[in-house]
Amino acid sequence: MTTDNQELRDKIERVYTEMGKVVVGQRYMVNRLLIGLFTQGHVLLEGVPGLAKTLTVNTLAKVLDLDFQRIQFTPDLLPADLIGTMIYNQTKGEFEVKRGPIFSNIILADEINRSPAKVQAALLEAMQERQVTIGETTFKLDKPFLVLATQNPVDQEGTYPLPEAQVDRFMMKVFITYPDKKSELEIMRRMANTNYKEEVNPILSSIDVFAIREAINQVKMNEQLEEYVVELIFASRFPRDYGLKEEAKYVQFGVSPRAGIALNRAAKAIAFMDGRDYVIPEDIKEVIYDIFGHRIILNFEAEAEGITTRNIIDGILQKVAINKV
Repeated sequence: MTTDNQELRDKIERVYTEMGKVVVGQRYMVNRLLIGLFTQGHVLLEGVPGLAKTLTVNTLAKVLDLDFQRIQFTPDLLPADLIGTMIYNQTKGEFEVKRGPIFSNIILADEINRSPAKVQAALLEAMQERQVTIGETTFKLDKPFLVLATQNPVDQEGTYPLPEAQVDRFMMKVFITYPDKKSELEIMRRMANTNYKEEVNPILSSIDVFAIREAINQVKMNEQLEEYVVELIFASRFPRDYGLKEEAKYVQFGVSPRAGIALNRAAKAIAFMDGRDYVIPEDIKEVIYDIFGHRIILNFEAEAEGITTRNIIDGILQKVAINKV
């Protein structure tokens, strides 16, 4: 790693420290959000209410010193409320564009699954093409552009399942769990004090983000590991071909080609943040659950027997070995 890269890594560590002033015990979540930012991948956070999902994204936006917009998704939200619309200017006697909150660097789509499919679909073009169309005009979105969405578990009242096409556009889906006892105690001590208020300082600028992206692009993944990623992808699609007879009973669809792209980028990001300019197998295994988990579609039999995508991924990792590639 060059001196410049080490300076960037030091700044990333300072981000964790600064985030810790406000958010307790969520380093894993912050790490996945940073991977998404550095590799241009949107991130979906899922967890029950009260696990600091919104607070974490809000705080991260302040630490990154980027433009930020929070959009609260509700059942009555309209696509125009998201991307903008055409309004008539009586003074000029013509229609003009009123841009929506989507025109920002970081978008927090809060409780995204509380809005109907029409609004969720309005995000598709923005997330994939980094552009939106209002009337007959297409507008490029600001760079960097990142959608960080939160959702409550789909079995909660008032939620709508996200379309599979939209879920696939999220690079990672991160499940947020309850804090441990030590973190729980610290949260209680802080928040029980109504006067508690901690300000964070901006650490990373947009220039830093682009520099980190370029450094991650320079991280090497050898051909053997690239082939390993492809084998993992195909094992999710054709589990029987890999001796996964038990798992094959439950898999309806395997992962899409986006999974391979995401796994490649995320593994390089992990390597960079660990101070290496090359990827090792552990980098791939560290992020595969976040990338494959929401892309493997299970059948009703899996749901009835309590089989999760994590069980399927466990089987894939056991059967697909690097020395067999």
